[in-house]
Amino acid sequence: MNVLQLTSDWKWTGPAEPMVRLARGLADAGHEVCLACPRPPDPGARSVAGEAERAGVGVALELERGRGARPLGGRTEVARLAALLEERRIEVVHAWHTRDHVLALRAAARRRRRGATVLVRSWRKAEAPPATPWNRWLLGPGSDGVLCVSPGTALRMAALRGGRAVRGAFGAVDVGRLAPRPAAPGTRKALGLEEDARVVGVVARVQRHRRFDLLLEAARRWFRLDPRARLLVVGRGTHRAEVAEEPARRLGIADRVVFAGYRDADYTEVLRSIDVLTFLVPGSDGTCRALLEAAACGIPAVTTRRGSLPEIVADGETGLLVDEDAGALAGAWRTLFDDEALRRRFGAAAHARAAELFTPERMAREVTSLYAEARAARRR
Repeated sequence: MNVLQLTSDWKWTGPAEPMVRLARGLADAGHEVCLACPRPPDPGARSVAGEAERAGVGVALELERGRGARPLGGRTEVARLAALLEERRIEVVHAWHTRDHVLALRAAARRRRRGATVLVRSWRKAEAPPATPWNRWLLGPGSDGVLCVSPGTALRMAALRGGRAVRGAFGAVDVGRLAPRPAAPGTRKALGLEEDARVVGVVARVQRHRRFDLLLEAARRWFRLDPRARLLVVGRGTHRAEVAEEPARRLGIADRVVFAGYRDADYTEVLRSIDVLTFLVPGSDGTCRALLEAAACGIPAVTTRRGSLPEIVADGETGLLVDEDAGALAGAWRTLFDDEALRRRFGAAAHARAAELFTPERMAREVTSLYAEARAARRR
């Protein structure tokens, strides 16, 4: 198939990496894949275009930077995209945001009518959207297929789709690169952690809705029982001081909580310094990439039941699912740290599950099936 991945966001954000991994997976499976996206305002900024080109996915069309859907504006951009679809005989346009979805609807209108092109939309949240008239149209007849972040999300989306093609596919990570092994020597020391510390890690933007109140209260309870216990927070956030650092000081646990900030070159080694990963609330990327990466590294997880977390973590096999209660969270951590054999068994099972379910090859197969179903329905 000849596929165009379409995004109106130039930034290398949470949802961007699954798109590039999918594009690379589709190309490796023998499909023709290209990308349309904006360039960054600063050529040195990390961007979708730059990461895609590093992955061997070419940028076929440079879109304008902007936000918000424009049902009537951007005629020049619509014409440029329509010309690209004709020139390259694009069979599938895969849109990742509402702005580019609307752009694709206008540009691909003629090709869709004659069955030459289908329009597929990614829905990046684990919850189905409200059934407003706009959503019913855009994610109903306005899409030939919808890709969701998990099979459960696809089931929740089915009513809105009205029998049209919808499929859930887990996110993808480089399982080979993330093979289980200890962190590089000196990583924990550089972070301010003792080598024998028992480390619970959180990899997430520090935002109000990510339940740092619950996390820190659970840590306070756990710290009282285990002098070697430490909490490692990996991620940045505009309100980090207000949301996490100051509450940690008020709780009297600031000396046992490490804020590592955003990591790039050493991210994998920092991740490997974690013994148990905790994930409380999914962010903008409903595939919960950090959780998939931790699983690939053989790190067991303790999570809530929000979003797709219960589908990613096999409760009692690769980790533990708990209620959003500080006592339950602290108790789950203690269970895993008090039984090293159990923790290691969960970690090995997490890696095996990642190698089976969270790969670009698996994602590409699922998405190819969605594309084929959407094309068959459009031709009918």
